[in-house]
Amino acid sequence: MVVVGAGMAGVQTAVALREQGFTGPVTLIGAEPHQPYDRPPLSKAILLGTADGSAFDVDFASLDIDLRLGCEALGVRPADHEVDTDAGPVPYDVLVLATGAEPVRLPGTGQAPGVHLLRTLDDAERLRPVLTAQHDVVVVGAGWIGAEFATAAREAGCAVTVVEAADRPLAGALPAEVAAPMTAWYADAGVTLRTGARVTAVEPGAVVLDDGARLPSGAVVVGIGAHPTTAWLAGSGIALGPHGDVLADDRLRTSAADVYAVGDCTSFPSARYAERLLVHHWDNALQGPRTVAADILGEEAAPYDPVPYFWSEQFGRFVQYAGHHAAADRTVWRGDPADPAWTVCWLREGRLVALLAVGRPRDLAQGRRLIEAGRVLDAEALTDPALPLKQAVVG
Repeated sequence: MVVVGAGMAGVQTAVALREQGFTGPVTLIGAEPHQPYDRPPLSKAILLGTADGSAFDVDFASLDIDLRLGCEALGVRPADHEVDTDAGPVPYDVLVLATGAEPVRLPGTGQAPGVHLLRTLDDAERLRPVLTAQHDVVVVGAGWIGAEFATAAREAGCAVTVVEAADRPLAGALPAEVAAPMTAWYADAGVTLRTGARVTAVEPGAVVLDDGARLPSGAVVVGIGAHPTTAWLAGSGIALGPHGDVLADDRLRTSAADVYAVGDCTSFPSARYAERLLVHHWDNALQGPRTVAADILGEEAAPYDPVPYFWSEQFGRFVQYAGHHAAADRTVWRGDPADPAWTVCWLREGRLVALLAVGRPRDLAQGRRLIEAGRVLDAEALTDPALPLKQAVVG
């Protein structure tokens, strides 16, 4: 067994193989030189210096996992059952692709000094002294990562301006009426939010916008999205989707024999939502490996069709989302979005398909189970934030 990618998805795949009884050789290949680590703390504790690292608590030696770090995968030759790496070819009987996603770079900035991404441990280490020195910071992108970094930078005492090309935060993730209340969070935290603005140049000490404005900046942090890390699969014949995602089936098998894919680099068909999903979140990287290991070992397992879930800590709020709201036909609010805690529920034909909970973890926990069960809810009852979600079930 060879697993390429030593992030959450890759590590959990190797561990799941052992937990489910596989006793043969397992090789885990990681491009970074660091011990495999968890990514969520990068935008929080590690960035602020309140933690030194986030290495997974996995004893690879005791699990007899051959961990090859600082080893970059360059290509796959399925006909030969070999992975090409910068250290030479690695043969496999079964291969798992778990290379994750990489951040989109800001066009035109090239190698401009002072421009940062936040994806790896090295990225966080380079940014930590920026916050310590309390530089003026410009964040490009008001998505999840942009908001989290802006939060950390304000906690460190930096002056922060967030530049967003759309007319609101989280424009690519949430409907306008749901994202609109979040705009006030920035001002409340002392962050300047400039929407409908694009960066045209990054100069020493300044960011230039398309309206001619010049924003002082000691550092620029780019958070404008991510795409699957799959360019290295060019020429392999492994089918990719329009976003560069590896096209997997409902057991996370790819178009190539004996090759699986899991985590951020992969899309899968969802029967629950009647479409193919590409999910760039931690929980997907945690859940998928169990399906991969079970299928490799010939165990009976349900098709991979999770309820997507993620969370974000920003501006003193704990935001959680479960499901997929694209096909919803009704939106129901629980509570006032001007208050510290509120929830939005999305229904389709009366069934709960997604919810966003701000400071209401009980709503999230109950809602996630109701989505999994496909339960029909009373929309009017849902509007009462004092009523537990499970009590709004019809019948």
